[in-house]
Amino acid sequence: MGPQEPARSGPAALSPAALGKLKQRAAECIELSAGRLGALSREIWSRPELAYEEHQAHGAMTRFFACAELPGAAWAVQPHYKLDTAFRAEWGSAAPAPRPLHLGFLLSSLFLAIKGTKKPWSPAHLLSNSLAHPCGVYFSASQITVLGTPAEEGGGGKIDLIEAGAFDDLDVVFMAHPAQDDAAYFPDVAEHDVTVKYYGKASHAAAYPWEGINALDAAVLAYNNLSVLRQQMKPTWRVHGIIKNGGVKPNIIPSYTELEFYLRAPSLKDLAILTERAENCFKAAAVATECKTHWKYCNRGYDFFENSLLRDKVKNNLVVIRKQLQTVEHHCWTQETSSSTDFGNVTYVVPGIHPYFYIGSDALNHTEPYTTASGSQEAQFYTLRAAKALAMTALDVIFKPDLLEKVREDFRQMTLKEEGHLNVREQGKESGTGAVCATR
Repeated sequence: MGPQEPARSGPAALSPAALGKLKQRAAECIELSAGRLGALSREIWSRPELAYEEHQAHGAMTRFFACAELPGAAWAVQPHYKLDTAFRAEWGSAAPAPRPLHLGFLLSSLFLAIKGTKKPWSPAHLLSNSLAHPCGVYFSASQITVLGTPAEEGGGGKIDLIEAGAFDDLDVVFMAHPAQDDAAYFPDVAEHDVTVKYYGKASHAAAYPWEGINALDAAVLAYNNLSVLRQQMKPTWRVHGIIKNGGVKPNIIPSYTELEFYLRAPSLKDLAILTERAENCFKAAAVATECKTHWKYCNRGYDFFENSLLRDKVKNNLVVIRKQLQTVEHHCWTQETSSSTDFGNVTYVVPGIHPYFYIGSDALNHTEPYTTASGSQEAQFYTLRAAKALAMTALDVIFKPDLLEKVREDFRQMTLKEEGHLNVREQGKESGTGAVCATR
């Protein structure tokens, strides 16, 4: 919800029995659409694309929402919405007053390729499709938006869309992510992605090596400095990276090297401390080798604002769906698992929920076995199950005005509490080893 906008409200409250019937109707609509949604899933799964290059998936999704064959009222589709491969699809009331409650569903990353590894897509469009059409008669004071948000891996598309104002008119947002377990909430951590470059001087490595300045030595030292730092890192901190460019030929002292690291911590406060220590490692390597260095941050991901009210509603609705489908709860995760998402940034500007859901496989994300599992019919079954639970949660928000107000108040209190930790170092600075750049 934009900072200058008044709070919006949904329709009048429903009795528990009436709301239960509406939830059942939403679940039935998902089943009726299962064939069409499965075909869309397979189309995207079979053609993975890189971050910000999801052109085929963008086309498939916008065609899906623009299709005249979809039941219910037409969706207003905006392709290339603020980003080339983002889109916005809207359904709902256009009445000017009172201002309608505006719910957002995020379709994140579409189906992304990461150096040959596919990542399964998020099912947000399933829920919005299931929610809007069967319940349209009740949504005279509500509006549903689907945002296609690209580049969750290797870019931070939601961060770009936040800065472009894409979330300013939304009141509550929903998204789900595949995993090895059903979890209404998981503590995703804050993350900074940093690219570090070292500049030396080329020389023949055998004839006159003393004339060179070895940028590969600087890269190796930086990598080792961070490895040594791990002994003094908190158990919840993570640093992991690669050397992307290590030189050209063995007989040429490298004049340029490049590394990429991900820095993660449970909170922005901890991440600021870890970031400073990592920068000291980068600078020390440059000083020791007489190289110049430059580093740049991108994809500054925030930790996740947990909304306990939405979390509990998702959990309760998952229990209901499991009973209806006669499926059992699956456990294989531990609380030591650490991951990050640009949805965390979204929860700093609008209340939201980001549950994880089991897809029928114990394979780990970002692996070839998980790629195979995510394209199976079994995975589609569990995806639809998660869609039903999230659709039911959205109905709770719409038809329980007291819940909506409590969600908003919870968000306001959390925002005030964490406001002081948002001043993570954003400005460039100079050092004796060369320019040090820190940008988003």
